[in-house]
Amino acid sequence: MITRLLVLLSLPVFGYLFVKTMSQRFNLTQKQFNLLFLLVVSLMLIAVLILMGRLPIHFILAPLGVAATFLLRMLPTLLRLLPMWQMFKSRRVMGKTRESGQTSTIRTEFLAMELEHSTGNMDGAVLKGSHQGKQLSALTIHQLLELYTECQSEGDSLQVLIAYLDRNHADWRDVAGEKASQSSSTPPQLDDSHMTRPLALEILGLSDPVEEKEIADSHRALMQKLHPDRGGSGYLAKKINAARDFLLDD
Repeated sequence: MITRLLVLLSLPVFGYLFVKTMSQRFNLTQKQFNLLFLLVVSLMLIAVLILMGRLPIHFILAPLGVAATFLLRMLPTLLRLLPMWQMFKSRRVMGKTRESGQTSTIRTEFLAMELEHSTGNMDGAVLKGSHQGKQLSALTIHQLLELYTECQSEGDSLQVLIAYLDRNHADWRDVAGEKASQSSSTPPQLDDSHMTRPLALEILGLSDPVEEKEIADSHRALMQKLHPDRGGSGYLAKKINAARDFLLDD
């Protein structure tokens, strides 16, 4: 009796450990985690009750047989509907990508820059320095150049700020002088060795679970606005490409 009780009490523990492993491997959301946990524990409980003789084996076999019969009969219809479902799903994904509120975020030591997909507009919060806590759009050109000087020690922040200045203050180099021209003409080598899945999703403005088409659509929407050939930033384009490649290879 005690042994059976211990087995039943251990089921949630083993179920939790199994689902936790699956969650870490496949990056499940909290809702997906909870549903999978309930399903696993329920199946384990049913299996134990069958082994103990408390449940007849047809308790599982009968529903499985009904489901299999239904699928076999409906298979031709399901195959005909599959292309329509894929087309509908594709349109939903494309519509989601084109939403005006979708934004991407690129974080550096000094800045948290937000990129709006639909317009390509950029704005960001200052995370460090004399203008910490302020929005870039609230700073004057002279304050932005002060921030530019502070960012000289951190290449990523410098390139992100240059991209913002190029887009919003086309004559900033004339105001800053020769030093600005020298710094912006030799951008640092992009280091994507610290790229992670959460960071890549943030850059593309996505969230898990994500499909390959969503990654491609988000990447395309950003590159249409930020590609160097369209007056965008080479640094940001490389960052966006690195995020896409990481997610597709992950």
